Amino acid sequence: MSSSRLDAARKLLSRCPLVDGHNDLAWELREARGQDLSKTDLAAPVPSTHTDLPRLAQGGVGAQFWSVYVPASLAGEAAVATTCEQIDFVHRMIARYPGTLELALTAADVERIFAAGKVASLIGAEGGHCIASSLGVLRVFYQLGVRYLTLTHGTNVPWADSATDEPAAGGLTSFGRHVVGEMQRLGMLVDLSHTSPDTMRDACDVAEAPVIFSHSSARALCDHPRNVPDEILARLPGNNGVCMVTFVPAFISPQCREWEQGLTAEMERRGMDTSDRASRARARQEYARGQRRPVATLAQVASHIEHVREVAGVDHVGLGGDYDGTDDLPEGLADVSCYPALIAELLDRGWSEEDCARLAGGNILRVMREAETAARAISARRPPSLLRIEGTGGPGPAAAS
Repeated sequence: MSSSRLDAARKLLSRCPLVDGHNDLAWELREARGQDLSKTDLAAPVPSTHTDLPRLAQGGVGAQFWSVYVPASLAGEAAVATTCEQIDFVHRMIARYPGTLELALTAADVERIFAAGKVASLIGAEGGHCIASSLGVLRVFYQLGVRYLTLTHGTNVPWADSATDEPAAGGLTSFGRHVVGEMQRLGMLVDLSHTSPDTMRDACDVAEAPVIFSHSSARALCDHPRNVPDEILARLPGNNGVCMVTFVPAFISPQCREWEQGLTAEMERRGMDTSDRASRARARQEYARGQRRPVATLAQVASHIEHVREVAGVDHVGLGGDYDGTDDLPEGLADVSCYPALIAELLDRGWSEEDCARLAGGNILRVMREAETAARAISARRPPSLLRIEGTGGPGPAAAS
């Protein structure tokens, strides 16, 4: 790409906030160093991560959804408690760098914080297991700043099917539909990354506000269950939602996807837990010694973005890199400093600066504003739901599964 395109991309991101949909730095730091933020100085380069404050600045990142991921192996009180710790971690991280980071709760907050030269810091919870099937927990998470919930992670929850588990509910159960309804009453974004196509369809059917995919790519270009089928992308204009394209190589490149399938088969042969991130990282290093690992490219990511634009429209595509949530990244997108290179690639492909601004952050900010407006209308006509999932006991009517 030309230096003039790269300069144009940087100037664009200085004017228009780039809002990234998913970053797993909080869990990466917790795994490596525990919950003590003093062990890592994010104001300086951190070679062991994809993210630090200098590289966020270099990448023109104006707003970041920090994931408060916890493993799907945790359930019930353990999942809730660990998610609370992750939320606390993000709040403490923001407080530790007040000159650079500031908590954002609304689209207006994002625009105000960006204008002040800081990174607007939003919180997204990854996996419905973290609420332990409790709408009360969901509401408390919203009060603590969580602004999206990914309905599932790698495995099913009692009320929704995951993309990477055997179907159990056939999409959303009755209680799952109530979770979606309560999220939209609050103004919490419904994130359909990690969900099965049936869950995606059911959520779109009952949604009263736009939905998002915080970090998913196009299944038509790479047949991975974590990607979004064209039939669902085609529904986004009717819902006014957005698919935030991710950079994970196995979701971007068919060759990388095939390599990862081989790794999974080898782990299963050895009786290893394929869903455990640490085990998978170790197995990946060993497997790569005997099976040459293919490489995804920035150009392939750009092609996924263009495919989403082609099927859903330019108003329904965004970016969700999944930095620090994967150990491998495409050539040209090694860390959070690389967003200008991706925008430059799209400018080279003929994208207008206006359309690049929509992709970078304009579309997800529109979704946030519409979700906030819908929440005011929904909450005016119905109170907080006291529904409980069947078998949990306690006050309130039980939901059928």
